[in-house]
Amino acid sequence: MILVGLTGSIGMGKTTAAKAFAALGMPVHSADDAVHALYAGRAAPKVESLFPGTVRDGVVDRAALGTRVLGDGEALAALEALVHPMVREEEAAFIAAERAKGTPAILLDIPLLFETGREKALDKIVVVSAPADIQRERVLSRPGMSAQKFEAILEKQMPDAEKRARADYVIDTSGPVEETRLQIEAVHQAILTVP
Repeated sequence: MILVGLTGSIGMGKTTAAKAFAALGMPVHSADDAVHALYAGRAAPKVESLFPGTVRDGVVDRAALGTRVLGDGEALAALEALVHPMVREEEAAFIAAERAKGTPAILLDIPLLFETGREKALDKIVVVSAPADIQRERVLSRPGMSAQKFEAILEKQMPDAEKRARADYVIDTSGPVEETRLQIEAVHQAILTVP
């Protein structure tokens, strides 16, 4: 089974790309989706213990948690130490299930793929990318996003140029969605036909 990693900086179109790969029949595991599920489930009480007042009605309030850890490296490290192993467990179960089915290739959507050294365990890396001005416009149009928050997120992420240089495939998401979809189809085909 071919393990494909999908990554890219914030606002580059990872979610759109992951959905396009899924529409082509490639099973996708999203680290972000796993975090959302964990925040509404087994991680919530543990997050509340670490950061009291960040859970409402049994679900982590992402805005409250974000405010609590933003700019606090120690708090962020504690949160990551709690959540990342749980996400990896979910991912391992997903990989095992797909391998048992004989699935030819799967996509792991991992926002901090290079930053966490995950590329070593993958067969192919796909990076989504767009010019900085388009990225900034996309991100700042999100609800609850500020320039300060955006800059803090960028600080944690490897520069886009370096991600592109380390990728097996780069998908330019700056154009119309149809253009992006055609690039994804070509990459999907290339991955499945490479010996």
